[in-house]
Amino acid sequence: MFRVPLYLLILMALAFGMAWLVDRPGEIMLTWQGYQIETSVLVALGIVLALGAALMMSWNILRFVFGLPPALSIANRARRREKGYAALSRGIIAVGTGDARLAIRAAAEAQRHLPQEPLALLLRAEAAQLAGDHNAVEAAFKEMTRRNDMRLLGFRGLHAHAHQHGDIDAAHHYASSAHNIAALPWTAAAVLEKYVTAKDWVGALAALDNSGNLIDRTTRDRQRAVLATAIALDKEQTEPDEGLRLARSAVKRAPDLVPAVVLAARLLARQDSFRKAAKMIEAAWRMAPHPDLAKVYLDLHPNESHADRLARAQTLMKLAPRDSESHVVLAGAAIAACDYKTAREAMRPLIQADERPTARICLIMAELEEAEHGDSGFARDWLTRATRAPRDADWIAGSIISDHWLPASPATGKLDAFVWRRPDERLSAGGEADEAIFRPVLSAAEPPILIEKPRMTIAGPEPENPGGGANQESARAGARGKAAP
Repeated sequence: MFRVPLYLLILMALAFGMAWLVDRPGEIMLTWQGYQIETSVLVALGIVLALGAALMMSWNILRFVFGLPPALSIANRARRREKGYAALSRGIIAVGTGDARLAIRAAAEAQRHLPQEPLALLLRAEAAQLAGDHNAVEAAFKEMTRRNDMRLLGFRGLHAHAHQHGDIDAAHHYASSAHNIAALPWTAAAVLEKYVTAKDWVGALAALDNSGNLIDRTTRDRQRAVLATAIALDKEQTEPDEGLRLARSAVKRAPDLVPAVVLAARLLARQDSFRKAAKMIEAAWRMAPHPDLAKVYLDLHPNESHADRLARAQTLMKLAPRDSESHVVLAGAAIAACDYKTAREAMRPLIQADERPTARICLIMAELEEAEHGDSGFARDWLTRATRAPRDADWIAGSIISDHWLPASPATGKLDAFVWRRPDERLSAGGEADEAIFRPVLSAAEPPILIEKPRMTIAGPEPENPGGGANQESARAGARGKAAP
């Protein structure tokens, strides 16, 4: 927009200058080395302008001649970069689509054109992983560790590669090397895992405390509680006071951590602090009813009568009336106290629920039938159902099932891996559960009758088998152990 007026102004200035020179003619005389040169001002000005133009042209020619090799080199590098980044794009797409051959070829081409490009080396490692070439993967990541801009990435790749192939010692070594360069969340977690795998709970707790803000506060508090509980369990017999301190600190950080509450209550009971122990269990029971809590709660006073234990079980029932564990604990205590009506009322919701009763519930019902009525037929029915009933909750970490809590998974070394839940149920060939056989709760004046006929029948009398009685007796013993924790 402004160029046309600018050009017009320049042309007008040149025209004005030429007119001014024409109106004022003059001569220029140059004497040099015996030569005398005379010319007009206008011609002299033209010669000067021509010489200036010639000099500028010569300078540009020289610049072009001497600048040609660098220009060719720059153009060549640009073409190589373009080819390299095109190969990078093809390689990344090949890795994403799972084409190992194309990824390897693209990685080699990218590294040939871009030898100093970090992405080319990373693509080489990814392509080797996709192809399953473990030696090439390790070589690529080790090459990264020799570059300042990729050292952390190299150590992380080596850590993951070693972990994937079960070389735990090498994985911990690489994680420690990375942690010495820069403290990052994954390095802090790996260093913590090193101590956890070695069951060095004190070292793990120190590593967790040194992690600072690398681990979020909720996770850090939970892990501290788990580690404090693990240390307290080791000190329960040798240093009970220190064990109690650690257990109480764990309960403070994680009030729903059942093993910490159980240990703290048990140690408080040894010090005759029964009220503190009871309050601690009651608070935990509201959040997470658990058989171990019930066992410690009912055993706070070893010399208590069955009626007193039943009263304690009723207290737990009031704290968590909708939880099945409260019903099971109350039924077990009621059977021991010969209060069969209370036991049957406690078990009724568990039997009439839509879900199949678990093995533990079936065993308690077998014990109830035998204790109340001496009805071996119904007791046998419940014992038979117990053999194919869904399993009860256990401490589970992945595919590992433990009968007691552990601070970490023995397979993976993951801290706080065990959770209290029921295992995945396998349906029988029929795919449907048998309905419950349940005696109604009757008043003392009414004779015992059945609500419905049992759908599971036993044809004919059982043959006499010396082992059969022993098997039934062992099942009943297991029921008593489960029913009265």
